[in-house]
Amino acid sequence: MTGLSPSFASRAKKRTASGATEARRAPSREALQAILDGLTEALFPRHYGQFDLDGENIDYFVGNRLSIALDGLCDQIHRGARFVGDELIPGYRREDAVALTRQFGERLPVVRGLLISDLRAAFVGDPAARNFPEILIGYPGMTAIIHHRLAHILDGLNARLIARLVAEIAHTRTGIDIHPGASIGSGFFIDHGTGVVIGETAIIGDNVRIYQAVTLGARHFPTNDDGHLIKGDARHPIVEDDVVIYAGATILGRITIGRGATIGGNVWVTQDVPPNSIVTQATARNKQG
Repeated sequence: MTGLSPSFASRAKKRTASGATEARRAPSREALQAILDGLTEALFPRHYGQFDLDGENIDYFVGNRLSIALDGLCDQIHRGARFVGDELIPGYRREDAVALTRQFGERLPVVRGLLISDLRAAFVGDPAARNFPEILIGYPGMTAIIHHRLAHILDGLNARLIARLVAEIAHTRTGIDIHPGASIGSGFFIDHGTGVVIGETAIIGDNVRIYQAVTLGARHFPTNDDGHLIKGDARHPIVEDDVVIYAGATILGRITIGRGATIGGNVWVTQDVPPNSIVTQATARNKQG
């Protein structure tokens, strides 16, 4: 997984030459689902692809899956850019989609390294996990983080509509809602997962573990002088390294959960939590004003 295949480059060149008269069409959710499946097979070919692959044919299998997936992704990125309108991406050309897809492909080895760290975190963090294949193909949290790490690259490359669609595919498949803009460090583990929500500007450090129904959300939605919501404002929590957040916890606003802290289940947190603290019960108080 060190480069893009010649077949992708060849097809992309042909599509670039013929793209001048292409009609404006929305990205296809079904096509993106197939692309995600192909990328996942390329990242973990013996688990999501073919179990009998060996040294002689695994490179061909991975190259073939990548070529097909990246070719399809290039088309969806181009569609997405045209669909949102020239007022957002003026003069977007198919050559731009090809270049962006190449950048995406070049980052896949880093993604695989992060996913291996996530896989190990799940194995270490869940006593019910018997082996890595069980986690890869059976844990919704693993599916969600695979999708998120791919979506996060696309979001960073400004293919935001495609990134958002990838995130929504993961949401549909797993019940876990992670905005593609959220920054997540290595060794991330979501156990059980149903109902987890992680907002756009959340920052999560390394070796963080969270459980079902956790929300990392915004507390307020600032507006400008015209009363319109300010887009992209940092409004979600920062979770430092080695934090554990138990089921049902709601953490809101641009606050910091310090390194090594433990947040108990069903608590509501709106203030900074010092490192190595344990928050186990919300304190009742009257709201002033």
